[in-house]
Amino acid sequence: MKTVIKQLTEAFGPSGYETEVTELIKTMVEEHVDEIRTDVLGNLIAVKKGAEDGKTIMFAAHTDEIGLVVTHIDDKGFLRFSNVGGVGIATLVGNRVRFANGTVGVIYQEKDPWKELTLDKLYIDIGAESKEEALEKVKVGEFGIFHREFEDLGNRLIAKAMDDRVGCAVLIEALKRVKNPKNTLCFVFTTQEEVGLRGARTAAYGIEPDLGIALDVTLTGDMPEARRMDVSLGKGAAIKVKDSSLIAHPRVKELLVNIAEEKQIPYQMEVLEFGGTDAGAIHLTKAGIPSGTISIPTRYIHSPSEMVDIRDVEACINLVAALADRDLGDI
Repeated sequence: MKTVIKQLTEAFGPSGYETEVTELIKTMVEEHVDEIRTDVLGNLIAVKKGAEDGKTIMFAAHTDEIGLVVTHIDDKGFLRFSNVGGVGIATLVGNRVRFANGTVGVIYQEKDPWKELTLDKLYIDIGAESKEEALEKVKVGEFGIFHREFEDLGNRLIAKAMDDRVGCAVLIEALKRVKNPKNTLCFVFTTQEEVGLRGARTAAYGIEPDLGIALDVTLTGDMPEARRMDVSLGKGAAIKVKDSSLIAHPRVKELLVNIAEEKQIPYQMEVLEFGGTDAGAIHLTKAGIPSGTISIPTRYIHSPSEMVDIRDVEACINLVAALADRDLGDI
C-alpha cells in the first residue's frame, strides 16, 4: 500500500494535466475491473458490474494536485508565476518546483519582510542566466508542481499531493478487494477538482449513479494551536457531516456510520468549516444524487509536505469495500 501511495504522490499531475497519474492508475486497476474508459475531461472511469437488482455507486477521488503556471520570463531568466488551485503562499519560499520535462527550480522572494509576502513578490530560479536560456527549458504557460519526495515515517507518511492521491490509493486497493459486488461500482479518478470540481461534475452527469461518495483528504485539529476540530491522525476514517460545498445526505451519513460500527472500523465525524470535495458537484448533478464523503485525515494540506496515517488509510479502504456490497435500500 505504501508503494502505491509513493508512486502516485511522486507523479506529475497539476489540474488539467493529470494524464501521467491516470495512466499510472490504469495500469494498477485494469485487470481488476470489467470496463475502463477515459472521458472527454480526462476522468478515468473503472467499472465493476454488480447484480441486476443492485444499484450504481460512484466513488470519486481526484487525480490533480495544486501547482503553478508560468506567466512571464524576465531578461535574466527568472520566472514569474500564478497559482493553480489553492496554493499556500507561506509554504512556497525555498521550495522546489518541477515542470513536465523534468526542469527543476527554486521559489524565492524579492525581499523581506515576510508579512508582505504575495505571489507577485515571488519568482522561480531554474538556474538560467538569460531569458534565452530559460526559454530552452520552460515556456510561458507551462504548469509546474512542487518537487518533493515521499517519506515513510512508520505509521505516518509525508508527501506532496496526498491531496488527493491518497484517496486514489484507497479506491485502488478497495476495488481490488471487492470481488463480486452486489452493486455496480464506478470508481472515478477525477480531474480538475482543485479548480472547481470539474471532472466530477461531468462524470456524474454521464454515470447518473444512485449514490455518490467522494474520497478526499480533510483537515485535522491535533497540531499545536490548531483550529478546533475533532479530527485527528490515527483515529480512523472521517465521515463527513458538512463542508462548504455539501451537507452530507442524512441517510448516506447514517449508512456510513452504521457500516463502520457493524464492521468495527474506526471512524470519526468530520465537520469542515471551509473547503469542499467532488461530492459537492456530484450531489447537484441532474435531478440530484444522494452523496457523502469518506475523508482521510491529513495534516498540512495544500503544502508540499502533507501527512497521513496509514491506519486511517486502511480504515477508509475497509469502509469503501464494505459499502460496495451493501444493500442500499431506498437511497
